[in-house]
Amino acid sequence: MSTIEILEPLTESGMGIEAVLFDFDGTISTLRQGWETVMRSLMIEMISGPYPPDDNLVREVEEYIDESTGIQTIFQMQWLAETVKRYARNPNIHDSWWYKAEYNRRLMNMIEGRIKALEEGRQKPTDYMICGVKDFLEELRARGIKLFVASGTDHPDVLREVKALGLSDYFAEIAGAPVGQASCSKEAVLRRLINERGLRGQQLLVVGDGKVEVGLGRKVGAVTLGVATDEINRRGINEAKRRRLMKAGAHAIVGDFADYKDILEWLNLS
Repeated sequence: MSTIEILEPLTESGMGIEAVLFDFDGTISTLRQGWETVMRSLMIEMISGPYPPDDNLVREVEEYIDESTGIQTIFQMQWLAETVKRYARNPNIHDSWWYKAEYNRRLMNMIEGRIKALEEGRQKPTDYMICGVKDFLEELRARGIKLFVASGTDHPDVLREVKALGLSDYFAEIAGAPVGQASCSKEAVLRRLINERGLRGQQLLVVGDGKVEVGLGRKVGAVTLGVATDEINRRGINEAKRRRLMKAGAHAIVGDFADYKDILEWLNLS
């Protein structure tokens, strides 16, 4: 039985994938698994200040994190800065870059040990990759398809984490968030593929676990594969992600890449 859930059949005309843009965190890598918990804690703490958080505040934060998954961290921190002011409970108000630095500090406290364990050879890259993704990358590369990866995480960190997983050589470009800038790396890569490489519609595949990249892919007419990953088990379906990706308009959804041959068949690449 196929593990790919096809939501919208692809038109046969123009099928011929030449490039694939992957999201990184949660689609390929699980190194940052748990980032939502870190962000939730930071946001609730900063908004509520010296007061205990109420249910409405907690719900608003959780809904925002859910809907904003995949965008640049700085945009999430801009929302936080505005929300701290709106609630007016915390007398200590900072700008979005301060909140971003504090979020990164807390997150790196959690994940630095994972990255170092890979860099020092104490753990295997497969311990922090979604099941089957490396085989899928191999198969795409063997067919002469150009691979790109983009992330809302800061560019130097993405480079380091891709390298720690042993995947640097697979990608024609690795694009993270530009340091000190509020701009979307995923949209920038998509625009370059379309404007500079002249790719059109179904020559381009966008693969990701967030509604941001799926939405951007649909906007430019690309084929979109939603990956509803369970980042703890690294295989199987996360139902919350699946619902989010369906809403974003993914052409098809998988939970992991273990049955990558089904994906290749769907793309007429088998």
